[in-house]
Amino acid sequence: MNLFEGNGNREAKIRYLDADFQILSPGSYVICAMTGKRIPLDELRYWSVARQEPYADVVSSLEADKRAGVLPNQKR
Repeated sequence: MNLFEGNGNREAKIRYLDADFQILSPGSYVICAMTGKRIPLDELRYWSVARQEPYADVVSSLEADKRAGVLPNQKR
């Protein structure tokens, strides 16, 4: 089955794994946790396994890590 076959224009539900993700509910996009932008599944490259959040780009991913206080140079 094609990744987008029959999924229309709706949000997918995803389980984010290390270096991969599992589609729980079919769809054609997910929503960036930081920017609110739609991310087509074929363009999804950044996410947090711990927080189960997708990000539109590396800047959004870094900002999410800063917000969560998980960067190596941040004091907790």
